[in-house]
Amino acid sequence: MVLAAGLGQRMRPITATLPKPLVQVGGRALIDHALDRLAAADVGTAVVNVHHLADLVEAHVARRRAPQIVVSDERERLLETGGGVKRALPLLGEGAFFVLNSDSLWIEGPRQNLAALRHAWNPERMDMLLLVAAVETSFGYDGRGDFIMDPGGRLNRRGEREMAPFVYAGVAMCKPGLFADTPDGPFSLNLLFDRAAAAGRLYGERLDGQWLHVGAPDSIAGAEERLARIP
Repeated sequence: MVLAAGLGQRMRPITATLPKPLVQVGGRALIDHALDRLAAADVGTAVVNVHHLADLVEAHVARRRAPQIVVSDERERLLETGGGVKRALPLLGEGAFFVLNSDSLWIEGPRQNLAALRHAWNPERMDMLLLVAAVETSFGYDGRGDFIMDPGGRLNRRGEREMAPFVYAGVAMCKPGLFADTPDGPFSLNLLFDRAAAAGRLYGERLDGQWLHVGAPDSIAGAEERLARIP
């Protein structure tokens, strides 16, 4: 699933008339970068949710040949990240699935990151598996980090006044069953991250390459400069 329903408020004024998933970086819309990664990982179908300027997003993804796109319509009510996935569950099947933010953008290293996530997924000990990037090598991110990872890959949130070495890169694998006891309306995927962490079942896979955080208009040029370096 690709989450494309958000308002993109930090990308204003661009997103007043253009949804953030359609903002161009390196000659391609952000959502196409995410969908290209899924296609390269042999994902045949992707659910895309829509809300803000939904017609534009829907028309854009309808032109893609791979992966096949199924739209989850949130025009009437924005459901946030967790609520959006929950609404789309009937479209996602019974097995574990990827969830990507529509602005998930990174430069691949020697290994393909979605393939690495799929290979590392172990439902016997994991409820969620997150792609996490090293704070020190990420572009455009100036926060305090999100997670600490133990030697076995288990993740825990940083303390309130702590710094953490890893930031969530906007890609996860999760089980449909995690959504059974969740609100019926809007809620964040952070609720599920925290539940999985409390149960000792939140794991991370370190991104191989460089994560590009395109959070505001002034980060676009720097991200494009880094993408242009790719041979």
